Parts: sequence; structure tokens; C-alpha cells
Amino acid sequence: MFIANLISYILVLLGAVNWGLYGVFNFNLVSAIFMGERSVGAIITYVVIALAAIWLIVYTVFANGILRFTNRREDHA
Repeated sequence: MFIANLISYILVLLGAVNWGLYGVFNFNLVSAIFMGERSVGAIITYVVIALAAIWLIVYTVFANGILRFTNRREDHA
């Protein structure tokens, strides 16, 4: 789960940066990279970022509100 959490976190941060750029400067980074708002690459990027956000929400709920970014297991006695 460590890798999935890390990748999801990075993708959600990139999505947040895109929203920030769009809100402040009216510049959509994803659309600029894929040369169009509704291009296949942009749609895939938006879907992957949305899935990453859903993963983080679901994982955090099932992990009792703790998002782990470490590989080690902690033993609770």
C-alpha cells in the first residue's frame, strides 16, 4: 500500500497545483500539455487524478484516519 499511497498523493498534489493555476491565472496546465481541454490525454489525466483522490479517501477511512507513507509495520500490544 505504500507505493499506491505515495503515487496517489503525488497525483492529487499535481491536481491541486493545476486547480490553483487555473483559479489564479486562468491557465490549465493539463490542457496546455495535451493541447486541448477534451483531448484523450487530458481526459485520462483527469480520470487518473480523480481515482487517486478516491483511493486516498477510501484508504484513509478504512485505515482509521491514518494515511501511511512508510513500509514498516508497527506492532500494537
